[in-house]
Amino acid sequence: MAGNGNGQLSEELEQEQVVVGVGAQIRAARERAGMSLAQVAAETRIAQRHLEMIEASDFDGLPARTYAVGFSRSVAKVVGLDPAEIATQVRAALNASGIEPPRRLSTYEPADPARVPSAKLGWLMALVAVALLVAAFIFLRPAATLPELTEDKPQQAAQAAKPAAAAAQAPVPQGGAVVFTALEPGIWVKFYDGAGKQLLQKEMAKDETFTVPADAQDPKVWTGRPDALAITVGGRAVAPLADRQRIVKDVPVTAEALLARGQAAAPAATPATASAGPAGAAPAGGTAPATPAR
Repeated sequence: MAGNGNGQLSEELEQEQVVVGVGAQIRAARERAGMSLAQVAAETRIAQRHLEMIEASDFDGLPARTYAVGFSRSVAKVVGLDPAEIATQVRAALNASGIEPPRRLSTYEPADPARVPSAKLGWLMALVAVALLVAAFIFLRPAATLPELTEDKPQQAAQAAKPAAAAAQAPVPQGGAVVFTALEPGIWVKFYDGAGKQLLQKEMAKDETFTVPADAQDPKVWTGRPDALAITVGGRAVAPLADRQRIVKDVPVTAEALLARGQAAAPAATPATASAGPAGAAPAGGTAPATPAR
């Protein structure tokens, strides 16, 4: 009987060493790895209090057998131990302690981090749910009653007519660059300012242009072919200085003067026989041009 008692005591001591040895082995491996319990908890997503129970081999305090095995396997992987070997030892320790596994619908071990949804995924699912609720509120709520549109039609028509009337009454923009273009070859012209200073004197080639200087004071023109000069002010065509060949002299060519002429008749021409011009004496400061001819 004494022999049977000693054998039973030896077996119990061996089982107790297995239970204690698994936790001590895990703790020693963690310390060799230089990791704290908090670091292991962050890596495995296992509560630190459960890690303390595992290192103390207090498997009775864990929720269930599967938690004990799964937690221990995950911790072993992080601290550098063989997860399968540690799981075997934990099962042996559980068998030795007499802990019975609870009934479960599956053998899934919830402590395996690969199977546990991450916190980020949980937040993402929550945000999606909130977005769906907001969308449902916006698109499924009853439509507001629209005001009667027919009552506002006269007022809207009056308001629309105001900008059109204002646009019709608005003055046409004045000013801009004054450009003369020769429509035929050999068109003699002379441009000068109010003080008699010459700006240009030459025979213009066909399609040649001359832009009156913007800083010229009271610019004027003298030519025998006003009908062969196209004029634009600010890029807009204006009426020519005359509709036929004649001599014109001292005609203002400012933007304001040309726009003010509008469709009015060209200035009266000085008779070629009575006035100095391209057919007579040359103007002061210039050379006498040849008699213009079509």
